[in-house]
Amino acid sequence: MQRVTSAAKKCSSFLFNSTMGFFILNVFFVWLKTYSVYQNDFSLGAKGPMQQFLLILNPIPTAIIFISLGLYFRGKASYWTMLFMNLLQSIWLFSNVLYYREFSDFLSLNIMSSSGAAGNNLGLALGGIIKGTDFLIFADLVALVLLIAFKQIHVNRKTVRKRIAGLTTILGVFLMFVGYGLAETDRSGLLVRTFDNNYIVKYLGLNEYAAYNIYKTQKTAEVKKQATPQTLEKVDKFVKENQTTPNPEYYGSLKGKNVIMFHLESFQQFMIDYKVDGKEVTPNINRFYHSQDSLSFDNFYNQVGQGKTADAETMLETGLYGTESGSSMVNYGSTNTYQAVPNILDQKGYTTAAFHGDVASFWNRDNTYKNWGYDYFFSKPFFEGGDKDNYNIGYGMKDKIFLKESAQYLERLPQPYYAKMITVTNHYPYDLDKENISIEKTETGDKTVDGYVQTARYLDQAFGEFEKYLKDSGMYDNTVLVLYGDHYGISENHPDAIAKLMGKDSVTPYDLANWQKVPFIVHSPGLEGKGGVNHTYGGEIDVMPTLMHLLGISTKNNIQFGQDLLAKDRKEVVPFRNSTFASKDYIKYGGDYYVTSTGTKIDPKEDLRAKQIIDDNQKYVNDSLSYSDQVQTGDLLRFHTLPGYKPDKASDYSYKKSDTMKALEESDKKKPTSALNKNKGKSTEYKTDAPELGGQPQTIDQDDSDDESDGNSDSQ
Repeated sequence: MQRVTSAAKKCSSFLFNSTMGFFILNVFFVWLKTYSVYQNDFSLGAKGPMQQFLLILNPIPTAIIFISLGLYFRGKASYWTMLFMNLLQSIWLFSNVLYYREFSDFLSLNIMSSSGAAGNNLGLALGGIIKGTDFLIFADLVALVLLIAFKQIHVNRKTVRKRIAGLTTILGVFLMFVGYGLAETDRSGLLVRTFDNNYIVKYLGLNEYAAYNIYKTQKTAEVKKQATPQTLEKVDKFVKENQTTPNPEYYGSLKGKNVIMFHLESFQQFMIDYKVDGKEVTPNINRFYHSQDSLSFDNFYNQVGQGKTADAETMLETGLYGTESGSSMVNYGSTNTYQAVPNILDQKGYTTAAFHGDVASFWNRDNTYKNWGYDYFFSKPFFEGGDKDNYNIGYGMKDKIFLKESAQYLERLPQPYYAKMITVTNHYPYDLDKENISIEKTETGDKTVDGYVQTARYLDQAFGEFEKYLKDSGMYDNTVLVLYGDHYGISENHPDAIAKLMGKDSVTPYDLANWQKVPFIVHSPGLEGKGGVNHTYGGEIDVMPTLMHLLGISTKNNIQFGQDLLAKDRKEVVPFRNSTFASKDYIKYGGDYYVTSTGTKIDPKEDLRAKQIIDDNQKYVNDSLSYSDQVQTGDLLRFHTLPGYKPDKASDYSYKKSDTMKALEESDKKKPTSALNKNKGKSTEYKTDAPELGGQPQTIDQDDSDDESDGNSDSQ
């Protein structure tokens, strides 16, 4: 017993009275909290003994390397250096916990460097999901500082021998290579093939992921310098090999009509026909979805990556995927050459405009839109009261106020026009002031989730008012309304809440894969009853060719990676940014495969037919993402000639209010086809019940079955 006590005292003395002991304490605590976060906050999907062992091992190498820097100093400098390196790793861990909780991904260099474009409201969103237990990440630092302050840990004044310090650092490097070697045996080609970021963290570690991401980001910057016209040839060949034949029943059926792209922020497919206490959450959108004048798609997936909304816009406007490393709008929007929908339509006689109730620089829109060819961009400075606190929530102006304010400019656009309305109220953290709430929260017990139906209802009401305005102004019959959800609103990191929303006891990976579905609806009286719900498998990358073909514009010479959703020869394979996919036959989620029609999990090795289809699908997915990335990172469209298309110059555009109003006046004289002109200069009243503007406040007990004319009708 004395030996045990003596050994414990020696160990305690070593840890609390020696520099190496303090080093070990810091390494241990960094490992402990990182491993705890791996298990409790990240969904890394570690399976089997090897992956579990790597999960235990991978926090150690970088902890040793960073904290060992303190061993090269002496006395207090040594101790404070080690604490500082512990702090840096803790901040990085803490930041990723918050980011991952909402976005199911890890922070990247591009996300952090784009804070000026997207971060003005990110703090609000993340602030809403901080838990008190998150701060335990810093508990060891507080404890260590206090132990030093109260002399329970004695600062050793002796210098650690340089050889020992050097060998310690080398040990960390050696363990890193050991971990990488083991990872390669379990998952070959980990760093040379495109994988989900979860794989990198699972196999190598969070700090190693950061280093890898920085390397990849810097490497892509070099790609543009090395790109040549020959680089584009393989891309062009792939695109042509995968082209579809436009469906003659629909091709050109909406030619010459106005187009309004109505952005349903964070709106998911499960909301269609969803009810709370027997009440439809979104009756107006439901009615549109089921209308015979609507082409609606129930197997339509969001395909965004780290760029989220920016990725959705990029796919819809350019036919290119968001890049692997972050928002292409932020990274390339200011400098790249594009052949985007706004400029293509502009050269077909359309007026093009985007509307957004936040600052123009958000996601670098003010620069990107010029390179996409938007004639006008109406952002917050254009809207009266845009700076009033009660007019705004989260990421910009409340939808009802924003759409009402936008109407004064929409009616002045020469027709035909192509306009994009970007709503924001249905964005995390799904907060809404009491006077605008008209439906009860769900009761999943998850605060992040339960307010979602209330902001979705508000968005639906705002859309209903906008629809009513289009009818009153006379624009409705000559307009194509395209409604799309940009990305998930409730991330897969809320499985218990998702299960309750779906009416299930629990959710499977197959359920979570299908949770990525968002609405896509093309509505126009011009469809003359030829609409309905289409079950084809597609995603946001397919919107550009689908819309262009409906307008009678060929895409056979475009470099774009989607396929017309109405084409009979389309592949029905939906690539996701992490190289998984959904298709009419099989779904790949994580590293597993499921039969699409049944959700049955399969092993392709046991079914040669399934393996061949899956391998073909995977090759198509990998090639699509890789070639699209090459176009973006290499700015390859500068080498591409699109017949009849004139590249635009960003310098030709100005989105200043004074310049915009002057340009509108001049265009009105040249082409007096606006709704305002059609109505003999009389502006159409926009009716809204927004309480901020004097409307009747919403109440939860309010009857939802109003007449259609009030913009809040039930589904038909």
